Amino acid sequence: MGMPVITPGSETRDQAVTDLIQSVALEEAAIAHILNAEGEKMQALIGRFETAPERMLELNDSVQQMVSAVTRLEMMLHAKLEFFSSEFRSK
Repeated sequence: MGMPVITPGSETRDQAVTDLIQSVALEEAAIAHILNAEGEKMQALIGRFETAPERMLELNDSVQQMVSAVTRLEMMLHAKLEFFSSEFRSK
């Protein structure tokens, strides 16, 4: 997936809100790719029968930290969308 190009639209408020919502959607797509990579990492390690319990615990900690970070980001994105939504309705 290449880096998206966001070109400035007309300088209207509606376009600005649309651009901001589009940026949230792009962040959501990036999060999906990150979570998919975490799943693939887990499958690769679990597929090895010689995996030591210590390594499995390290994997669990790593995945837990990533999910925690993604959860915080999701809450911020949700807050952005709520802000845009309320701003757009008050127009």
